[in-house]
Amino acid sequence: MKFYLSLISILIGLQSFAQTSQVQIARNSLGKLQAAIRNNQDIKQQSTILGEGIKAVENASKDKRTKKWPETWAIKAYFYSYLTLIDPDEQSSDDNYFRTLNLLDTVKSLNKYDENASLIEATKLNTIIKKQRKGNQAYAGNDFANAFLYLKDVSDYFPKDSTLAVNAALSAQNIRKYDNALTYFRRAKENGAGNPIVFQYLASLYASKFDMEKAISTLEDGLKLNPQNTFLVNDYINLLLDSEQYDKALEGITTVLNYDKNNKILYFLYGYLQQVKANNGVAEKAYKSAISLDQNYFPALYQLAIAYIDAANQDLKLKTPESISSFAAKINQSEDVLERAHEINPNDAHTIQLLIEIYSRKNKLDKVQDLKKVLDEM
Repeated sequence: MKFYLSLISILIGLQSFAQTSQVQIARNSLGKLQAAIRNNQDIKQQSTILGEGIKAVENASKDKRTKKWPETWAIKAYFYSYLTLIDPDEQSSDDNYFRTLNLLDTVKSLNKYDENASLIEATKLNTIIKKQRKGNQAYAGNDFANAFLYLKDVSDYFPKDSTLAVNAALSAQNIRKYDNALTYFRRAKENGAGNPIVFQYLASLYASKFDMEKAISTLEDGLKLNPQNTFLVNDYINLLLDSEQYDKALEGITTVLNYDKNNKILYFLYGYLQQVKANNGVAEKAYKSAISLDQNYFPALYQLAIAYIDAANQDLKLKTPESISSFAAKINQSEDVLERAHEINPNDAHTIQLLIEIYSRKNKLDKVQDLKKVLDEM
């Protein structure tokens, strides 16, 4: 009987040793795998090592003794997380990714004394790499909801990486999660992003919240890094105009025109702001510069005609022979320019109305009647 009991004890001991040795095999496989990764061994060799380790750790995780060990589950989670990255089959890789997440939950429930911390962190890093792949794939397929779901986690894991923050922000922007987009664009900016699109989107988001001060300062920061970026310049000037900061807008336009001589819109805006200040001579010159770049640029033609009319009215107030002569000349100039503008945009009611007034003053009644018919038909 004693011999029988001893034999049972030996068998139990051998079984226990066998299961413990499975954990040791898994440990050895883990070491060999990490060495293979460091030495850039090919995937086939890594897969062989990984297969041996998974077989051992699966056995260990089923044994009633070693399945209670946090190390068993930490090793198992790491193996499956790495398999996720090297498995060429996408569906199998995805399955192993979700399996890893469940295994990490198990490790968390058992790992009460922060054991196996480096192994757990390595496993988390593998899941982050997988998330980035899935996020990038979703973004490329215009699946922005899933792209944001994955990429925000990647950015949160690497908060100092401005590129990851931009990718998360763009995904959020595409699904109209504007508060999230603001968070990640701001993170990108704070961590050194220099791409003009970051400043454009960030300024736009601030403007949508009616925070014009932050919107303008954001574009100013962007222009420090990209001083001649057309899109940033245009957004900056438009925001200044929208917030009625005309002097600052004029200053910005002047700076840009020093290096960009081929921007008809900026010449037009410069002329308009000068016209608001009653600097009609400067405005006329700016409008003519815009028209020299595009002879069919309607806004500049129309405002040039207005500038001639404003100057003519100023002459009329002087009531001297010279001013009366100048008045007539400027009205003639306005008429010529308005006729050109009307050819380009025959349905603009303001242009037609001004021409009717000039034709009426000059007693060109046939033309007045023709234009009135046009207005009636509009």
